[in-house]
Amino acid sequence: MAAALVDASAMVAVFGMHQARAQHYAELFQLAAAERWALSTTWPCVVEASYLLQPPQRYTFLRWIGAAAVSVFPFSQADLTEFIPLMDRYTETPRTEMDLADASLVWLAAQTGVCTVFTQDVRDFSRYRLPDGRAFEIL
Repeated sequence: MAAALVDASAMVAVFGMHQARAQHYAELFQLAAAERWALSTTWPCVVEASYLLQPPQRYTFLRWIGAAAVSVFPFSQADLTEFIPLMDRYTETPRTEMDLADASLVWLAAQTGVCTVFTQDVRDFSRYRLPDGRAFEIL
């Protein structure tokens, strides 16, 4: 079974209004559903996507999350301390800053070994690496 991580940007592309890559991600999610991929995200990604979406698309998105279309991987408060070195490593002031949602996905990739990611954030996810040096496969 295939597996992939899902960034907020891919969810916003599908659920947002007039998104340039909406069809691409809609097709990817349809393929993943048809082939029963294990899709995972984190609560920071859900919160970020929800913030970026407007009602009523926000509500449709939250219903989709609630229907378990994507698994929301839990982490503990103590796990946050593992995000800090990632955020520090990949923040290049003033040009780019790794946010909590991205750090949570890189952490999740390290936990699960899944390095395929649905994201529009190509610039950042091409820089991020797993602890073993593997790069992300961006879809």
